Amino acid sequence: MSLKRTHRIAGILAFAGLLLTALPGFAAEGKRVVNINAADAAQLALLPRVGPSVAQRILDFRKENGPFKSAEDLMLVQGIGEKTFQLIKPYVATSGETTLKEKVKAARPAEGGGSKPEPAKKKPADGAGEER
Repeated sequence: MSLKRTHRIAGILAFAGLLLTALPGFAAEGKRVVNINAADAAQLALLPRVGPSVAQRILDFRKENGPFKSAEDLMLVQGIGEKTFQLIKPYVATSGETTLKEKVKAARPAEGGGSKPEPAKKKPADGAGEER
């Protein structure tokens, strides 16, 4: 393959990459997300740790301040701190279509401070140590 042809192919691929990233919602394609700039209260409540009252606060904040410029701006809403934001971040978009259709169950973050869930107690295989 000639060097000229290699450069041409590289240019075409770079242009295609730019074009695809410019399309609204392309990054969210295949992901389950809520567009925080277009979602209603019911759609916002699908996010983990977001119930009806926090969803309404998001709507009120958006109405007073305009669209969110970044997902991190959600932390300006009362009731959404850093821990909650880390849980909802994978499900949030600021543009494109809302594709999340069911409530996401909140899981505890694997890292960070705070209390960690206690590991399940194992029962001895032979039944030793059990009192009845």
